[in-house]
Amino acid sequence: MRILVIEDEKKVAKALREGLEAERYEVRVAADGEGGFLQASRDSFDLVLLDLVLPGRDGIDVLTALRERKVTTPVFVLTARDAVEDRVRGLDGGADDYLVKPFTFPELLARIRALLRRGRLDPTRKLQHDDLRMDLGARKVTRRDQSLELTGKEFEILECLLRHRGRIVSRELLAREVWHVGARATPLDNVIDVTMVRLRRKIDDPFEKKLLHTVRGVGFFLGARPE
Repeated sequence: MRILVIEDEKKVAKALREGLEAERYEVRVAADGEGGFLQASRDSFDLVLLDLVLPGRDGIDVLTALRERKVTTPVFVLTARDAVEDRVRGLDGGADDYLVKPFTFPELLARIRALLRRGRLDPTRKLQHDDLRMDLGARKVTRRDQSLELTGKEFEILECLLRHRGRIVSRELLAREVWHVGARATPLDNVIDVTMVRLRRKIDDPFEKKLLHTVRGVGFFLGARPE
């Protein structure tokens, strides 16, 4: 498994490289945004670890540019920026996960393993409800055969909803299965709600039949509107 670390702090980059190589990952390091963007867009990696505060080119700009170029490599943001707005911006920009510094290395490894497992899903596995279809292997979502462009977190939320279709999905469940945290907090609730609004705009707003519903005070529901 090849991992690209885009990090300008030498001590952090060195620690990440040594720790990941000890776990038998192949690691490349870029010390600035432009160099990281060039490597991530030109070479093949299984994962990108991306700092947001970088010289030459901001991490969000790197992330946005990669997604605009249709680079689908999972991007894991590591940053000292912990405001809700920063998290929302990163996830909406196409990040697949977000971890605030300082963090523990075991947690980072666990999240990396989770992301890499999702990248190796059987390509024949598909989920569907009504005319909404998800191809897990190709990481594609369509509705009425129209392709829908989702961010990493939007894709994971929709996967969770499809797996639990016909049942209410609580914020607690989304926190565990999508954000990999054991306890909810108000900032995370805000991120969940904002991401859900953006997901609804993509899968429901262009279509007459609405599939995604909010159950006030409880959670979310994919299917016929619950009574």
